[in-house]
Amino acid sequence: MNKKTMVKTQYRLIFLFVGLFGLHHGIFSQSPAPAPLPANVAEHELDSKLMTRPMPYRVVLPKSYSAEKDRKYPVVYLLHGLTGRYRNWTDLTKLPDYAEEHEFIIVTPEGGNGWYTDSHTKAEDKYESYIVKELIPEVEKKFRAIGTRSGRAIAGLSMGGYGALKFGLKYPEMFALAGSFSGALGAASVSVEGRSTASIRSIAEVFGPAESETRAANDLFKLVRESTQETIKAMPFLYVDCGNEDFLIQNNRDFVALLAEKKIPHEYRQLPGAHNWPYWDKQVREFLRVAEGFLATK
Repeated sequence: MNKKTMVKTQYRLIFLFVGLFGLHHGIFSQSPAPAPLPANVAEHELDSKLMTRPMPYRVVLPKSYSAEKDRKYPVVYLLHGLTGRYRNWTDLTKLPDYAEEHEFIIVTPEGGNGWYTDSHTKAEDKYESYIVKELIPEVEKKFRAIGTRSGRAIAGLSMGGYGALKFGLKYPEMFALAGSFSGALGAASVSVEGRSTASIRSIAEVFGPAESETRAANDLFKLVRESTQETIKAMPFLYVDCGNEDFLIQNNRDFVALLAEKKIPHEYRQLPGAHNWPYWDKQVREFLRVAEGFLATK
């Protein structure tokens, strides 16, 4: 596939994403009736100077955390999707149960509808800087976390998949592993002209007009395409998966084809499933297993 064809395919798939979003938005935002948090899950809040407001997040602690007082743990950050919330991972999957199989601290940040990017139009929405400059330092100060690259992984679903891979590509010194489940990987190149769906509005607000610096700085395809041998050596390992029935499948295939072309170390899994919580429930469990091979244990 040549670059021109790849770009056209990328745009077509992302248009499908935003066009179908109205049919799928409930899978991101639905929440069950309030229930007590599992024993290993706790609610926290960071008074963010960058965001100029309190930012909630949840932390899932490993079962040995309270007993092994001198031990430090690797951290896995899990990002939610568009119209989702920080509590989705612990409310809509069996993550608290899966966490008991591993010795990780797991953090689920609030990302709003901000595409984990410093907004082009809203000065108070600095979701990228907030996570890198405030949340991660807060976690490593407040908890017994391994505060080095070898002790950090990041992953997410859909919008969060885009965000996680972007953090991995832009901050390779910070993460040993970055993963995407059903990622909306072409979000920064979506045209918003003449369209007014909720998802298009979020893309327009965050990334700005077609030729904006914000788009150029946060376009995953551009970041990969312009990578050099030196920058590739510094990258974290990239994990990408997508369901066969997912409307973003071609976008993911195109991205992985580019990773292969650039010889960037990665793993791609194309699996039965759609853009929904049953699929993500399975994949987050699998990602935690993959993370065992990349994260330091002390």
